[in-house]
Amino acid sequence: MDSVELFLVSVGALVTLFYAMKLVGLLKMLFPKTWYPLPKSFFTSLGEWAVITGGSDGIGKVYALELAKRGLDVVIISRSVEKLERAAKEIGDSTGRKVKVMTADFTEDDIYERIERNLQDLNVAVLVNNVGVLPCRIPCKFLDTKDLEQKITKLINCNVKGLVKMCKIVLPGMQKRGKGLILNISSGVAYIPCPLYTMYGATKTFVERFSRGLQAEYRSKGIIIQTVTPFGVSTAMTGYQKPNMITFTAEDFVRTSLNYVAAGDRTHGTVSHQILGWIIQAIPIQILHSEVMQERLLEYMNQRVNASLNRSCAD
Repeated sequence: MDSVELFLVSVGALVTLFYAMKLVGLLKMLFPKTWYPLPKSFFTSLGEWAVITGGSDGIGKVYALELAKRGLDVVIISRSVEKLERAAKEIGDSTGRKVKVMTADFTEDDIYERIERNLQDLNVAVLVNNVGVLPCRIPCKFLDTKDLEQKITKLINCNVKGLVKMCKIVLPGMQKRGKGLILNISSGVAYIPCPLYTMYGATKTFVERFSRGLQAEYRSKGIIIQTVTPFGVSTAMTGYQKPNMITFTAEDFVRTSLNYVAAGDRTHGTVSHQILGWIIQAIPIQILHSEVMQERLLEYMNQRVNASLNRSCAD
């Protein structure tokens, strides 16, 4: 066999191996209870309490509800006391678990001493860093962001600083006990550099890099730290878009994603989001970053937001 034939055979073998690994990955996503089985007592074996930021609505509220169903008492943290109280009543009435509420605006700086004080006596099993904000409802170019200076500060405080500070508060107790679970919610827009979501995507990229580095540091301590990277989930932040094969309700997404907590340091949470991630990675970056694609994305988002407003008015 000459060198050219050897090269072609080697390339063919590598391509085959690559797609075989993709296939195995897909099979694992399709059958998580077989590949990543969790005992019924998994969550309660980690401790007594779950702490969820942004826990009064959307994904955060559903995480609180699902973890309460799995036997944990919950602390939900958000800035709206009315929403917190409604969520606490719903979770408590439906599960019989204790629910503590804590008001905090994660876009501000002076909230963490009070949070740490209120959590210091709790045996925290699970932390869900869910709270996050978009700089604006309709995506736009960086310099077109309204009140840009204020948005920079608020975005970094909420999406970056809040996550790091909450890990700093909760990790020491988990390390001392030698167990715990931290779920850090990122976003599919962090998968590639995403025009029109530049600031938001960058903060969510930080979430992933910070989380994966932290997992490497604390895996040996018995702590699971996982980045959850959804694409479409129908929430207030995303304009309550209509669910479909790609866009999940918060309830469906959270229930599915909890099946993958033992799947490694990063998960898309659903099979369709995993496949979408592969597809996006396969598209040349020059196409995704072209002016035409940016214009189409902006047009699509405007249509979606307007449709959401029309549904709200009809209701």
